[in-house]
Amino acid sequence: MFVEPSDIYLYLDNVDFRKSINGLIVVVEQQMELNPFRDALFVFCNKKRDKLKVLYWDKTGFALWYKRLEKHRFKWPSDTELQHMHLSEQQLQWLLSGFDVIGHSPLNYKASGL
Repeated sequence: MFVEPSDIYLYLDNVDFRKSINGLIVVVEQQMELNPFRDALFVFCNKKRDKLKVLYWDKTGFALWYKRLEKHRFKWPSDTELQHMHLSEQQLQWLLSGFDVIGHSPLNYKASGL
């Protein structure tokens, strides 16, 4: 990555991938109830779980990073009680590499400190 964020947030619901920077900023503000200008990465996935977008503020403007898997799907957690969850940089790298970083529910996952 081009930045070293203090936080990484995974938005658990799927996102319409026609949304670009402005649309994802609205999701961060209204759905996640977070400040998009904070030192953080915001990670979103599409309904098929084969594409993801990472939104971040780099002190001069917003940047959007996009990844598409050709044959597989991202291992995306699902929890109807949570809007988003916090990840470590290592967990994000595992997710981007296609590994299942959430072996259990997001609540247990956050508590276990993996």
